Amino acid sequence: MKLTKKTAGFIILGALLAVALAGCQSNDATPPATGQNTANEQSKGEGATNANAPASESSKEKGAEAIKEVEKEGNVVLKELAFVYNEHTIAISDTANEDQMEQMLGKPDNLKSHTYSADDGTNMDTLIGFTEKVYTYPGLEIKTISIPEGKQDSIFHIEITDPKYTTVRNIKAGDSLDTLKNVYPEGKLLGNGAPDEEDDFRYEPSNYVDVMSFHIKNAKVESIQIYSLLD
Repeated sequence: MKLTKKTAGFIILGALLAVALAGCQSNDATPPATGQNTANEQSKGEGATNANAPASESSKEKGAEAIKEVEKEGNVVLKELAFVYNEHTIAISDTANEDQMEQMLGKPDNLKSHTYSADDGTNMDTLIGFTEKVYTYPGLEIKTISIPEGKQDSIFHIEITDPKYTTVRNIKAGDSLDTLKNVYPEGKLLGNGAPDEEDDFRYEPSNYVDVMSFHIKNAKVESIQIYSLLD
């Protein structure tokens, strides 16, 4: 009987140990699985976050580029580089043939045309084949350029000395330097800007290629030049 009881006790003890070991193994196996799922979720989460961040930044960049392109194509920025006459706004880079110029400004006092060539003595090799036209009015000169292959003329240079031609912000020849500074706070004097000396006040809304320059003499606007540098 003693042997039987001892044997039974060992059997029961062994069974309990087996159950305990099985439970431990089960508990040990669970954390790695949970940990793995958590890592995957974190990985997915991090991946989603990283994927979203560049997409967001990319969208902003594309948005900025799109706005910039629209401004360029729609000539929004360049419209600042313009003057107004008889409700017509005439800007750098606007296309304008002879008929259009006459409709907006009337018949010019003088019209000159020149097509650049290798032997014209101007040394403007980059403009060979281009045709430049100069329209002269009292107190106003406008230059246009047309590239080869029949492209339209576009305005690249404007010079104003008559006060009847005003900028889009209503600055004209004869206005004071103080008025000019208030109306174009983005601009700057290139020299010392002493009231009794000559200086140039430059306004560049977009880049160093497109410029509006006010020549100052005796603290007043003597002339206005609006131009785009040709490549």
